[in-house]
This record gives sequence, C-alpha cells and structure tokens, in this order.
Amino acid sequence: MTVQPRFASTVMLLRDTLPHGAGIEVFMVRRVAQSEFMPDVYVFPGGSVIPDDRSLEENTSLCAPIAPSIADPEGRTALGKGLRAAAIRELFEEANVLLTYRDKHILAIGEDAVIRFETYRLELNERRGLLSTIVQTEHLVLATDALAYFAHWITPEGMPKRFDTHFFLATAPSQQEALYDQLETSEGFWFQPTEVIERFQRGEIPVAFPTFQQIKDLSGFKSAEDALETARTRYVPTHTPVLTEKEGKPFIYLPKDPDTTWML
Repeated sequence: MTVQPRFASTVMLLRDTLPHGAGIEVFMVRRVAQSEFMPDVYVFPGGSVIPDDRSLEENTSLCAPIAPSIADPEGRTALGKGLRAAAIRELFEEANVLLTYRDKHILAIGEDAVIRFETYRLELNERRGLLSTIVQTEHLVLATDALAYFAHWITPEGMPKRFDTHFFLATAPSQQEALYDQLETSEGFWFQPTEVIERFQRGEIPVAFPTFQQIKDLSGFKSAEDALETARTRYVPTHTPVLTEKEGKPFIYLPKDPDTTWML
C-alpha cells in the first residue's frame, strides 16, 4: 500500500551577508542522529502540519491575510490548510524565531519577556503547548504574509514516511536571535549557500537532497529582498523524486534528470 504524504512546511530564514550586496546567509539546523526522518543531516527548520495549525489559520483575526500570487495560483498554501502556521511554529520551535506581529510590528522580545518565551518554546517542543495559546495570550498575529512560497517537494513513493512539503522564505527579524533547540536538532548555523555546496562536495557536512536543491537556487541571490521578490514573481512547480535501487542501495532522482542520482 502506498503511504500517503503528510502536509509539512519548511522555512529558509535569510539575512544579508555584510557588507550589503555580498550575498545572503541561511539558517540551517542539524537533525539529531536519533531522528526517525533524515537523521544527522543539515536541513531548514520545519515539520508536519498539526490540527492546531489549521485551526489558527481558520481564525482570520489571528493571521495576516495572504494576497494571491504568481507563485501559488492554485492556492496550495492558502490560509486554512495550516501550512503557513506550521512554518511559523516550526521556525520558533527549531530556530527560536517567532514570526508574528504585535501592534502591526514584527515581534520584538524584550529582556523582561525572554524567560516567558523560552518557556513557550520548550512547551511546544515537548508537545505540552500550542501556538494558538501563545498567540492569544500575547495578543499576537501570525506574520503569514511574511512567508514567500519558494518550493514544493513530495517524498517519493516507496518511502516508509512521506511528506508533501512546502518551502517558504522569510527574512530574519533583527529583534530576535536564531538558536537551535538542542532537542530535535544538535547544531544550528548561518551559512552562505555557496559554503554549504562547497562543504558538502568536500564531504564535510551531510545535506538532504531537497535541501541541497534549494541551496543551489539560493546561491544566485545577492540579498534577502532579491530572493523574496523573485519568490513572489515566479510559479512554484511540484517536484516528486523517484526512488530506485543500485547495487542494493536506495537512490533517488528527478524525472527530468534521471542520470543524476542521490544516495539516501
């Protein structure tokens, strides 16, 4: 029986490399070796959609409205599916950045609130809390409009776990610091895309196949705004790799490029 893919979201958090115009950096985390899915590899913060994500998006007062875009004319990431709320929640859980508005401004967590938000984050990671509770308690609005739809990947048929994953871009808020969670992830770093490519090719860091494809796409941008503007003005196709086997080992490839395989 074919495993049905679960909705999931991933966020590529960007910031400009100094000096301005020298390129961009993206925040990546390394999954713990004990992870059931893609263990011990560098990925972007992300995870599966949960019911609370959908409920949040169904409450229009808790989410910034999403304008129609060339990137997603079919409405794959329209509010109500939970994908944008999941992206924001996972970014907070795994990277300590909460993309929300307070009084129409991106949230700034003052010194007096640091411990409170650390507790919220821990409760989310331990599945003892809900993002909807945080949003309503703190009088916040999800910055769902700050996420630019960038890519769509579906795990190949034949895999024991499959995900229908939507990748978003977002600019790192200057008022918050990106930190890995030390629970689901063992490391967190800001990388220039070219650095990831070079270090992967030297065998220094393990990277998941879809992640590597997005890194290659990001490597051509000179600024975070350049990347977001491009994302808003180009259609996002769906990529579904094919699972195959070579000499008893699993590989995947994209149908448009069958000669280029990637060992799992």
